[in-house]
Amino acid sequence: MTATAAAEPIRSGPDRVAADPDHVVIFDTTLRDGEQSPGCSMNLDEKLRVARALEEMGVDVIEAGFPIASNGDFEAVQAIARQVERCTVAGLARAAARDIDRAGEAVRDAVRPRIHTFISTSPLHMKYKLQMEPETVLEAVSFSVARARTYTDDVQWSPEDGSRTEPDFLCRTVEAAIKAGARTINIPDTVGYATPEDFAALFTMLKERVPGADRVVFSAHTHNDLGLAVANALAAVDVGARQVECTINGIGERAGNASLEEIVMAMRTRADRYHVKNDIEATHIMKVSRLVSSITGFQVQPNKAIVGANAFAHESGIHQDGMLKHAGTYEIMTPESVGVTKTNLVMGKHSGRNAFRNKLIDLGFGDVGDNAFQDAFQRFKDLADKKKDIYDEDIIALVDDEIASSEDAVQLQSVGVMAGSGGKARAQLTLTVSDDVRFAQAEGNGPVDAVFNAIGRIVPHQATLQLYQVHAVTGGTDAQAEVTVRLEEDGKTVNGQGADYDTLVASARAYVHALNKLAVKRLKTKPAGDAASVAAE
Repeated sequence: MTATAAAEPIRSGPDRVAADPDHVVIFDTTLRDGEQSPGCSMNLDEKLRVARALEEMGVDVIEAGFPIASNGDFEAVQAIARQVERCTVAGLARAAARDIDRAGEAVRDAVRPRIHTFISTSPLHMKYKLQMEPETVLEAVSFSVARARTYTDDVQWSPEDGSRTEPDFLCRTVEAAIKAGARTINIPDTVGYATPEDFAALFTMLKERVPGADRVVFSAHTHNDLGLAVANALAAVDVGARQVECTINGIGERAGNASLEEIVMAMRTRADRYHVKNDIEATHIMKVSRLVSSITGFQVQPNKAIVGANAFAHESGIHQDGMLKHAGTYEIMTPESVGVTKTNLVMGKHSGRNAFRNKLIDLGFGDVGDNAFQDAFQRFKDLADKKKDIYDEDIIALVDDEIASSEDAVQLQSVGVMAGSGGKARAQLTLTVSDDVRFAQAEGNGPVDAVFNAIGRIVPHQATLQLYQVHAVTGGTDAQAEVTVRLEEDGKTVNGQGADYDTLVASARAYVHALNKLAVKRLKTKPAGDAASVAAE
């Protein structure tokens, strides 16, 4: 740990709330629940980049993954636990001995480790998913929390499908978890069924009826199936919950989780209403949003609150007139407060290496490796020769692409395409495969198909294309293209990203990046635990 980090307080949920009852713990589960979104998996390096960004932004708890799920998940949680210095690092575990032991081992080296254990408690889940009687579930609650306490005193317990659990049984399970040593009780609205009024009443009931409720931090974990995730989380905070589980950009299973940026800015903007606070450095929000979007390939919808492209855009004449007279007429927060700055056009073809490096620092990239920096700088100069105005978004896309592919075994060298209305498109392509230069050409039903077919001739594979998505980084006909490619092979799904001022080159980069990630996944062993087992052992 650095001297600077050592001087800073360690963010510990229960202890922090005990010292400051108005503090709301921000528990980020982007790397666990968010990553469970179909096609949203991240590799180790990507998870570490996100974890460092979350730490810099000021989250209290990072739920780093589900260690029993696979060796890769275990390694990621362990690596994050060893590198993060100022946040609690949590690992998820079912109510099974090997789950808890695996999670305990994964977070053991964290400055502040947490084990988050759970079991389903609703009648529907107990009957059809667990096939367990309520009394057996109750025993599993006590067992799992007590076992987790042998690894750390910071244990969090959750009743899965809590919002659809019978009130009396929910009270019994929460009481058992508290008696066994849980310090945080997290109530999940697992399927996004709750309404704000119902969810608030649930927390009020637990605080009033459960012995020992005053000794724990209550937490809300909400899903967005009815579009109420943020509203439900804030309703829980309103009646005393002091931890909120959320994700960047609201990513997560099905319709997603409560959005971190929306919760944080609701608390800040309506401080008169909620009278609570958090430690998030809001000016980092846009930077972290872009990072997660780039890594996962999940583009943020334009009208998304806080981080959408239109969040601070005003086209209506009436709105524009009001904005010119006073920004407060149509903006309840400033763009700068969430890290949205006015476009900077200073960088260009005459900019040198020092200016480019300083720009990367300003954009939050920190220390980029020498090789990645040199390659990114050369691509920046190439882009500046072809694009009149270089926006911050252009540089972000370019460097994200370079960092993502800098260590790949297969690298794109060149691509050329002939296409038109007269027949099949033809592509010529050169790749280096472990320093071996290889060339191929192929035809296809359009230029993108031809490029992908040519790649397949050099790197044979059985993967199928699940998603091909093109996103313009900025406006204008000379905008850079950001391409996301999703490939699936034998149940393994990966996303690849590529950026370039030529859409076809960006497409080739994205496809090659996905193939590299797929190759890494092939090397991973089978999951370390049986995902079907949930009973305590």
